[in-house]
Amino acid sequence: MLTQVSAEMMGQIVESVFVTMMNLEVFPSQDPWAPSNDQLTSAVHLSGEWNGAVLLECNRWQACRFAGRFLSMDPPESVNDDVRDVLGELTNMIGGNMKSAVTTGLTLSMPCVTDGSDYGLRVCGSEVQDRLGFECVEGPFWVTLLAVAPTRLTGSRLRN
Repeated sequence: MLTQVSAEMMGQIVESVFVTMMNLEVFPSQDPWAPSNDQLTSAVHLSGEWNGAVLLECNRWQACRFAGRFLSMDPPESVNDDVRDVLGELTNMIGGNMKSAVTTGLTLSMPCVTDGSDYGLRVCGSEVQDRLGFECVEGPFWVTLLAVAPTRLTGSRLRN
């Protein structure tokens, strides 16, 4: 099994999840990432032989549109628990597909969803491995992969 996730693999996973769950084609985008007060960020953490996190970031309007497609209903007019749950579930599916492709013995956290950009998210010892931009009919969105360097893990353990 692999111990690293390539940008190509992440792109394929995102495309597969969006087509399968929302019948929504997505394409790689070169739009620059920038935090916005209008965004939602969903994250799942993976731990085990590989440690890191997957983040899905989009604006509130898109999140509502994604929820409508995912739940086969009219999109909500504003962010509510259904919208947050859908964004969390999309991130969970991306992380779950990545988990099964990378290595055995990984655990996947419950997703968490944050509104806006006035917050800090730090996965201790991690660095941005990849930040991939995507475009769909609903607009641009980003998936970020944070990875913890193996040396940071061993260096942070208590010694006997």
